[in-house]
Amino acid sequence: MSTIAVNAPGTIQLLMGNEAIARGALEAGVGVAAAYPGTPSSDIIDSLADVAKDLNLYVEWSVNEKVALEVAAGASLGGVRSLTAMKQLGLNVALDFLANVSLTGIRSGLVLVLCDDPGALSSTNEQDSRNIAKMLDLPLLEPATAQEAKDMTKWAFELSEQISNVCLVRSVTRISHARGNVVLGELGMINDGASFDTAQKPYTTIMGGAPQYHRILHENLAKIAQLYESSPFNWYAGPERPELLIITCGSGWFYSWEAIKMLSLEDSAGILKLGTTWPLPGELVRRHMMKAEKILVVEEVDAFLENNLKVLAIDSLPGRDRIFYGKHSGHVNPFGEINTDIVIRAVADILNRKYMMRDEAYRQKATEILSRDVVFRETQFCPGCPHRGLFWA
Repeated sequence: MSTIAVNAPGTIQLLMGNEAIARGALEAGVGVAAAYPGTPSSDIIDSLADVAKDLNLYVEWSVNEKVALEVAAGASLGGVRSLTAMKQLGLNVALDFLANVSLTGIRSGLVLVLCDDPGALSSTNEQDSRNIAKMLDLPLLEPATAQEAKDMTKWAFELSEQISNVCLVRSVTRISHARGNVVLGELGMINDGASFDTAQKPYTTIMGGAPQYHRILHENLAKIAQLYESSPFNWYAGPERPELLIITCGSGWFYSWEAIKMLSLEDSAGILKLGTTWPLPGELVRRHMMKAEKILVVEEVDAFLENNLKVLAIDSLPGRDRIFYGKHSGHVNPFGEINTDIVIRAVADILNRKYMMRDEAYRQKATEILSRDVVFRETQFCPGCPHRGLFWA
């Protein structure tokens, strides 16, 4: 039996981010999981499929992401907690149905895991799925570690049921495919008495129901924002009044933390790490922004967090001189992956600190040696991927 199915609360497992997400779903009592393959999300369903028979789960590879979401929604309406996972490109396929089920709502918890691919390491684009959360007024969580990937996924089912709607969890390649220690919780109970009551509310937006459902969406977002204020996934590390406040999320947390350590700025720079990025926990964010005049936002890919923080500052912190740095200022690239070097350069420039980066000549020499001694290998399709056959057809 896979390690993700071990019912040993309190023990520690070394899990890949996607395995941790699968474990979180198991601890939440997920009964149905459906997806279409797409790196970096595929391992989530692979992991659940490995334990499906042992734990009496229903797991399927659907014909596409839209169908996978429909399968998960059907299970939810029948009273069974469900999960679907897809990469950023797959979200485009599922968007038509998601835009409607977000209005009608669901019954039991339904979690949609979005695995973005900054740098397009195994994709044809690097679109930022977080924008969909804002467009459809759905709650969004972003894990920064394997432990958070498990815990957030489990919590996402609870959030979903509190608002009777889909909850989004956004990972990226470096979270999904990295490994870390994860403290296990207890496996959840699966509802095996699924049923659908035709007397329930009409799950449709025809006959003028959309505006009413849209109003409920905004009311639910306000409730979620209040819950986010006390979320353990948001925390601050640094001095009481930092010279520079770094606000970050997801993979940006590690890069920011390492940059501060390497620059020895623990006493002058602080990091506000947000795991709940839509809607923003307004009071928490305002409280920290009031204590700093310089704010650097570190995130991948789009300036999603940066733009929303600026709107929050304009609306609630008028008359205060506050400078935002990030993608719009050119300190963080608005494309590709980010890394520790990018954050170091940004912080050193903002605070006028000197730091000797890796010598360019050394980098070029290392690249030359690597290209000479290591055989170049082109990007490959994953084993079993249907696109491999289509490419040669």
